[in-house]
Amino acid sequence: MSNPVLNERSFNSSFDNSLENEHSMTINGTVLKTCMLGLFLAITFAYTWYLQMNNFADKAFLLSKIGLFGGLIMVLIISFAPKNKYLAITTPLYTLFEGMALGSISALANKFYDGIALQAALSTILTLFGMLFLYSSKIVKCTERFKMVIFNSLLAILGIYVLQFILGFFNISIPGLFSNGPIGIIFSIGIIVIAAFSLIVDFDFIQQYAGKVPKYFEWYGGFSLMVTIVWLYIEFLNLLMKLQSRDR
Repeated sequence: MSNPVLNERSFNSSFDNSLENEHSMTINGTVLKTCMLGLFLAITFAYTWYLQMNNFADKAFLLSKIGLFGGLIMVLIISFAPKNKYLAITTPLYTLFEGMALGSISALANKFYDGIALQAALSTILTLFGMLFLYSSKIVKCTERFKMVIFNSLLAILGIYVLQFILGFFNISIPGLFSNGPIGIIFSIGIIVIAAFSLIVDFDFIQQYAGKVPKYFEWYGGFSLMVTIVWLYIEFLNLLMKLQSRDR
């Protein structure tokens, strides 16, 4: 799997071929839940954005920290706790927390690079629909080999970030990767490509289990897509900041 929270074990534990259509997960239902989660994220995003842009930076900073830790806790709960009807509560909470963090971070970035948040958002939306087109038209087929390449790429990226986190305690940075130089820009583009193709694996997995797991898994499918979308937005924001800082 590409998305760690959208794992096969989570779905297999609730697999039931005898489910009737009205009681099972559907693709349309998952799309609706994803849109609802996006709305929840937008609400808190707009609030912390407003605070950051209107000289309430201390409050925005506090809420962003709450959002970061709250979002991490909700990811752990949703990913590893038994799947049940509480997903209708925990998944919206996740997006509300994420919105708090992203709104403040995006507004702060926008103060230094005017318009960068909008550019990152548009890039994310275009990538989302682009990947959906590639998947639905079968231009890109989600084979087992494709999934394995994405999964291994994610492990490599995770390993790099963990290594940098550890080195950070000794004030050491991996040469070039996190700078605005050519290596850093290529690294960011590579991560965006992996995140984008992760969406295709997510689409395929949701389609595979539609009609086979309980309806509340629509929230889980929506949550999983939101995790990838948020990651993609952050990486676009990071890349754009690198590019614009080179022009100054």
